[in-house]
Order: sequence, then C-alpha cells, then structure tokens
Amino acid sequence: MILVDSSVWVDFFNQAKTPQSLQLQLWLERGDVSLGTADLVVFEVLRGFRRDKACQGAQSLLAELPVVDIGGLDNALHAATLYRRLRAQGRTVRSPIDVLLASYCMTHGHTLLHRDADFESLKTLGGLETWPN
Repeated sequence: MILVDSSVWVDFFNQAKTPQSLQLQLWLERGDVSLGTADLVVFEVLRGFRRDKACQGAQSLLAELPVVDIGGLDNALHAATLYRRLRAQGRTVRSPIDVLLASYCMTHGHTLLHRDADFESLKTLGGLETWPN
C-alpha cells in the first residue's frame, strides 16, 4: 500500500500542482493503486480547513481509503529510536507525526507519498520506501 502524507493531501485539496499531488490525483482517478493514509494524517489535514463544506468533502474522500493507526507502543518505541538516531547525527525532524508515519511505513512495508524534507532525512536511516524513489 502507498500511504499518503499530509504534505501531499494539503497540496491536493488546495489544487497545488506538484508532482506528488498530480500523481495522487492520477492514482485516485484510475483506482489501480492501493492507497491509504494514517489517522494522525487525517487530523493534520482536516484541522487546516476553514470552511465546513470543504472539510466535509475532504473527510468524505479520506473515509473512502484505508486509514491506519500509527499510534501504539511498538510504533512509538521504533519512532523514538529513529528520532534519536537522527538527532545523534545533528538532524532534527520537525514533526513527531512524520516520525511515527515513517516508522509505520518501515515496519509494515508500505511506500510513502510525501513532499516533506523530513522524510528524506528519515530515509537515510534505511528501510523507508518513498515515491518517487
């Protein structure tokens, strides 16, 4: 499955034409790729809407996809290890949710669709597959 990060969803809902948002749109239209997102990504995306109608439309679309729970003790422990490894290298990931999402993708064999430099740092630790590679 390809999990979609909030950085791509925000571009998609704002109709920003990035390579990632255009690819997401193509996959949604074709329906030939298994897409999903994470519970905390849903929170990140929906909290940014100012208008109820737009929020409800986004919520409806997100509800059509599998939504994985990236919390839980095992993922939290793995994510903390990843964060500490990066910090030991002098790099800090800005969003704890990004570390949890990357950790979940690593441990469950999912690819991540994103537009966020923090994931590129996490990729250097090994085990995180992203689109595009």
